Amino acid sequence: MNTKENVLEVKHLTKIYGTYKAVDDISFVVPKGSAIGLLGPNGAGKTTTIQVLLGVTLSNGGSISYFGMNFEKHRQACLQMINFASSFNSLQGRITVWENLIVYAGLYEIQNPDKRIKELAETFEVADLFSMRYWDISAGQKTRVNLVKAFINDPELILFDEPTASLDPDISDKLLSLIERLKKERNLSLLYTSHDMDEVARVCDDVIFLDHGKIVAHDTPLGLTKRIEHSRLTIVFEGSKQAVSDILSKHDLTFTFPKDYSVNIKLGESLIPKIIFNLSKEGIWITDITIHKPTLEDVFLSIARGSNDFSLTH
Repeated sequence: MNTKENVLEVKHLTKIYGTYKAVDDISFVVPKGSAIGLLGPNGAGKTTTIQVLLGVTLSNGGSISYFGMNFEKHRQACLQMINFASSFNSLQGRITVWENLIVYAGLYEIQNPDKRIKELAETFEVADLFSMRYWDISAGQKTRVNLVKAFINDPELILFDEPTASLDPDISDKLLSLIERLKKERNLSLLYTSHDMDEVARVCDDVIFLDHGKIVAHDTPLGLTKRIEHSRLTIVFEGSKQAVSDILSKHDLTFTFPKDYSVNIKLGESLIPKIIFNLSKEGIWITDITIHKPTLEDVFLSIARGSNDFSLTH
């Protein structure tokens, strides 16, 4: 893939605070029209990476290119074509919501700014907040105003840092639906951090996992979940708890009994029919079965906890 097809290229990016490497020699690209998830536990380096990509924090090494332009040399041109939204970012508190948005419209040289702001305000349901001072509105309302700001310049790339953390489910769904529509209609590109793994699986084409400032995994959501070999099987039964325990122990399986009539089992998917058959053969009456296949949440927890269940390589 050549440079023109990538809206963002990051090469060997490093950020050091004293002796601590917050971002440790990471490289990745965001292809045009793609949504890349940037995930990891707290302290993994996600927010620091976003701050360096926005120029808020200077790196200690590596390079950043937007649309084939070196960010250091073409900062203003790059920033005109991208935008940023976060539940933790704040606009000017002493002025009104409308005044904040008009200022940003001016910075981005938006034609007909009143029309653009009102259209986005309707989408994110903040039109009734225009006359209120920014610091007088709630956290969720601030997040929605920040989203208006993020879309105001019709950007080619948006960097999202936990954009739905303060949103109610309805507005969160509207944001995700808008992202999906703009990805399809405008080839909008995203770099997206979130702790909501269902949200990431819905929006992102590829996922990068950071841990201690390093990229430890990069794959599609499906590809990542396939790296976890074990599924979880929950069986509700009538019969002897000890008999169930004996049968599962013979197969050297990891299991727990959350209740006397229910067992959670960790096992390879191919073993599930055999275990069910063996339990039935021993007179265990199975009343309910639930199979939990690996999810991005499992991947996240495996990486955060250093579990051997997850393979860092394909």
